[in-house]
Amino acid sequence: MRLLPRSFLTRTVLMILIPLVIAQVIVANAFFGNHWSRVHDTLARTLAGEVTTMMNFLDSGNTAAMHEMARDIGINVSINPSLNRPKHNNNKSMEAGRLASELSKRMQRSANIYIDKGKRLVFIDVPTKNGEIATFGTSLYRIYSTSTEVFIIWLIGSILIVSILVAPFIMMHTRSIKRIARAAGRFGRGLDAPGFVPTGSKEIREAATAMITMKERLNRYNRTRTDMLNAVSHDLKAPLTRMRLAIETGEATDKDLIRDIDRMTEMVNGYLAFARGEMPEIEQTTELPAMLIRTVRDAAPDKKIITDFPDAPAQFYARPMALARAFANIIENAARYSKKTIKISENDFDDHIEVLVEDDGPGIPDDKKKDAMRPFVRLDEARGSDTGGTGLGLSIAQTAIENHGGQIFLEDSDMGGLRVRVVLPI
Repeated sequence: MRLLPRSFLTRTVLMILIPLVIAQVIVANAFFGNHWSRVHDTLARTLAGEVTTMMNFLDSGNTAAMHEMARDIGINVSINPSLNRPKHNNNKSMEAGRLASELSKRMQRSANIYIDKGKRLVFIDVPTKNGEIATFGTSLYRIYSTSTEVFIIWLIGSILIVSILVAPFIMMHTRSIKRIARAAGRFGRGLDAPGFVPTGSKEIREAATAMITMKERLNRYNRTRTDMLNAVSHDLKAPLTRMRLAIETGEATDKDLIRDIDRMTEMVNGYLAFARGEMPEIEQTTELPAMLIRTVRDAAPDKKIITDFPDAPAQFYARPMALARAFANIIENAARYSKKTIKISENDFDDHIEVLVEDDGPGIPDDKKKDAMRPFVRLDEARGSDTGGTGLGLSIAQTAIENHGGQIFLEDSDMGGLRVRVVLPI
């Protein structure tokens, strides 16, 4: 048997209402229960004392004092030889029980209490010494406080008010979660969710944004794998066809074959480097200046190198091999296309690090900067026709940087070429 409901809406409503009801019940019993008991005891003692005093006046023959007292305190008194009362009195009822107990303590005679709930009146019949019956009539409120019913109604009303106020907010949260679930279902089937935007509370919006980011990365991953297969097929087919034709025609030379093999080896190594870009690695405390200086010296020994690093560079946790691979691709790209100079600088901020790699080469037009980040895309027209490459350098760097929670931007450098700006969180 399932005790908890399945839906988030019902569970949330119960999670709010059940503690509220328990708290109200505890307050009602611990505070109001004792207060209600004390109030009723006080009312019963007061009325019992007044009835006893008036009976003493009556027994002593001072009826004038009895009537005067009754008039002053708002009690009607009548003396009757007999009365036609119901067979059963209300001495043991919740309203009159305390009064009956107080009267039995104060008077040496039995008193019958009758309650008219319709008129909210109470009648107390007390036998006199001469065999008659003295009847004292007064308001029921003299012995019983109706604030109990009011308090119970307020308890129920407050629960209903809270339910009415809370329900719309819970329904909005539930609707946002359902929209995320529907969008996730469509994303899982490879479909888009038109019109889906993050809504709801901050946490729900963050979850929706994270899901959209995940979808974009998965789409890019799928496109990358498709592009990779196409590139492998295209790039390797040409040299293989050329080698086969040269061998079949007998025009093949060792130099030509080795050149084609080297070209194929370079392309395969590029593909493997791209595939290794997402391999896991243990994070370590990292500083960038030493890594960047070592990388630029290896990649551009014949270029003029300008560096601008802080005196006390920031330390942060990163995967050093993946990060070194990313900056190596960026710096090698700058070294390939720069004319004479490469500039590398680091700026440290409270929550992030900014690294700039600039060159004085031909740069990349603004309308092609976005394509430059795509894998297997070569911008030979913008960056020269004799550079070769597989079009994976910046894509490998972008994957590694994003795996560190950072971002990479392509901008125009003041040196005339390209500026690659890398932002990494600390």
